[in-house]
Amino acid sequence: MRKLVYLSLGSNLGHREANLRAAIERLAALGEVAAVSSFYETEPVELARQPWFLNCAVALWTEKMPKQFLAALQGIEKAMGRQRTQPKGPRVIDLDILLFGNSVVDTAGLTIPHPALHQRRFVLEPLAEIAPEQRHPVFKHTVRELRDALPAGPAVRKASPSPRKRTSPPRINADEGKG
Repeated sequence: MRKLVYLSLGSNLGHREANLRAAIERLAALGEVAAVSSFYETEPVELARQPWFLNCAVALWTEKMPKQFLAALQGIEKAMGRQRTQPKGPRVIDLDILLFGNSVVDTAGLTIPHPALHQRRFVLEPLAEIAPEQRHPVFKHTVRELRDALPAGPAVRKASPSPRKRTSPPRINADEGKG
């Protein structure tokens, strides 16, 4: 069964925009890319002494199960040169699952929805661009509501328009949206 997955992509090493574009191209092997947000330049959080990030959000239809999908994302990261040497440290590419249909997953290696989704403007700003009315399956608030509830914080500014425009929001039919 196909599920609509929302991802956060980030890069702060090398040619950040090229890294994001390459990751988006590789994501097509996992399903159908339905929407890509604009790119946003974002101030690092948690580990502030590192280069600023370029972030975006991607909506993708996939038939993979969450753990299979995570393994495939980690394969993309590794193929693109991601090295996990420092938690929250600089990286060529970072691919995070934000939402996976309406699924709620809480295992040792995977938590969906992303546990910090509702606290991060660098995630919610691009996600609100492509899925403002998507509801968080636990909190039941829309992405727009979550974003608008955030206090002022680290800088997030639009760097470039969406590399892939869509004409309408991704739609979930009655069968595809069930978790």
